[in-house]
Amino acid sequence: MRYAIGKYMQVSSSGFPYATFTVNIVGCLLIGLVLGWATKTAGTSQQMTVLLATGFCGGFTTFSAFAYENQQFLKAGDFSMLAIYTVASFSLGILAVFLGIFLIRTV
Repeated sequence: MRYAIGKYMQVSSSGFPYATFTVNIVGCLLIGLVLGWATKTAGTSQQMTVLLATGFCGGFTTFSAFAYENQQFLKAGDFSMLAIYTVASFSLGILAVFLGIFLIRTV
């Protein structure tokens, strides 16, 4: 899935890595949904939760690409893009986890 999103979303002329950004934010939302569901549903096994949260979501998201892309921004001296990408990734990622948990709890 990550590969398909990367092929679909080309790097913009600004150099912002939208594919990695999108995959990581969607992965954060998914892990929020999985963990929210696991806490809400007594019948969800710990093994299934671990499989979905760390297996699927961990395999889908890509911290290594995020780190590499930040290194590229540093190397190019593009500190504004580095700051935007890093702050947006962490902020929206954490918000996406909370949103996923919130959505499951309110359904």
